[in-house]
Amino acid sequence: MALTDIIKCETISDRNFAWKYPNEEIKVASQLIVGEGQQAIFVKGGEALDVFGPGTHTLSTGNLPLINKIINLPFGGETPFPAEVWFVSTTVKRDLKWGTANPIPLMDKSIGFPVSVRAYGKWGVRIIDPRSFLIQFVGSQSYADDIKIHNYLIGEVNQKVGDLFGEKLRDGMPVLEINAELNELSAEAAQNIKDEFFKYGIEVVNFNIENINIPDEELKKIQDVMYKTFEAKELSNVELGESYAALKSFEI
Repeated sequence: MALTDIIKCETISDRNFAWKYPNEEIKVASQLIVGEGQQAIFVKGGEALDVFGPGTHTLSTGNLPLINKIINLPFGGETPFPAEVWFVSTTVKRDLKWGTANPIPLMDKSIGFPVSVRAYGKWGVRIIDPRSFLIQFVGSQSYADDIKIHNYLIGEVNQKVGDLFGEKLRDGMPVLEINAELNELSAEAAQNIKDEFFKYGIEVVNFNIENINIPDEELKKIQDVMYKTFEAKELSNVELGESYAALKSFEI
């Protein structure tokens, strides 16, 4: 592969978090150009080493100390050394979508049987520790985008969101009223997932739950139960639990 005198990021889209420079034969005295909202990181043997912020940098043994320890960089500008150069976007990526692929089973105390809950929304994140992010996310790929972030972390997100919904229902919140608390739930969910994202060098800037819903067949079941319960209460003056038991005995 031909050597180059200028190393710069050719493309990082709004959805990309990291992009690998395609030439891994780097020479000392090359010009490294790092754009605003980016960091450039030299990677060798899977280890993230020297980091450069925005600006134009002339590569030398002086500003590549970690690479130099491993490779013992050659003097002069023509002899290449092998290394990967990654450009990582540090700007905020907003309006990334998330959602539960499968319904979350939860027990609703207000109706006395389990229901399946689905949810979806948007999140916004940015990379605050490019070294940690590259080591844990990138692997052998040439870029990392929002789809990779989603696929890697959606399991943790769904678990945190499911735990939060379960806690609210155990505290007595009816599942049919949970959409009225979206702002509060979004704030609590964001706090719950922040630590998990932080481990990967990612900061959660915003996390929104836009909708919580129940499959149509289960919603109809809940509505039928509530209607029959109301009907039973009209037929007697006993407590709700006794009314429902009485209604079921009438049906039998």
